[in-house]
Amino acid sequence: MNDIIEITGREILDSRGHPTLEVDVLLQSGIFGRASVPSGASKGTHEAFELRDGDKNRYKGKGVRHALELLQSTVKPALLGMTISDQPLLDQTLCDLDGTPNKSRLGANTILGVSLACAHAAAAAADMPLFQYVGGIYAHLLPVPMINILNGGAHADNPLDIQEFMIVPWGAKTFAEAIRMGTEVFHSLRDILQENKLNVNVGDEGGFAPLLSTTEEAIEYILLAIERADTNQSRNSLYVR
Repeated sequence: MNDIIEITGREILDSRGHPTLEVDVLLQSGIFGRASVPSGASKGTHEAFELRDGDKNRYKGKGVRHALELLQSTVKPALLGMTISDQPLLDQTLCDLDGTPNKSRLGANTILGVSLACAHAAAAAADMPLFQYVGGIYAHLLPVPMINILNGGAHADNPLDIQEFMIVPWGAKTFAEAIRMGTEVFHSLRDILQENKLNVNVGDEGGFAPLLSTTEEAIEYILLAIERADTNQSRNSLYVR
């Protein structure tokens, strides 16, 4: 009842208005999983290959029709009939189908879309939330969040080299408390930027993107925001990448 009987895909738009792949995996039981795979604005030289059409007359070359064709012609025939409960085997099959070091044949977007849709279907078949299916039935801990509050680099139209300035609410007793701490710092930063007549529009990743000149200046504003939010965070709680 948990064998894969259908895999379909479609081209949708991500939060930036760019095309991306959405995949549905249907099981014999009628249960299905769905996943989409938007991409970031910046990519490292060693990242897996994202398959785009390259047709400049359509979505400026960012379409994913070719990825959809490969999904139907190559991926679907190989996965039909496989059991949904063996995620390692499904993922290995996808990697073997691609056969390249950087996923350049099928595209990492195709592979990830199918893999994640399979995981969602398997979790639904087991009547579990995805985090518990992946982490084990006793999973109950969440990681300390890294909260992006100020943007530069490819994520903003300012001269800052660092793309994401993040704060880590270290020492929070619960995940909810960590989110509260981070949110209060975020809003304090907004107030401070406005007081200094700086733009409070946000960048690609949701952090503020003021016209600042140096990394040091950006960090000083964040430290002021931490102090104003009165969250008892020290400077050691701030990580920048």
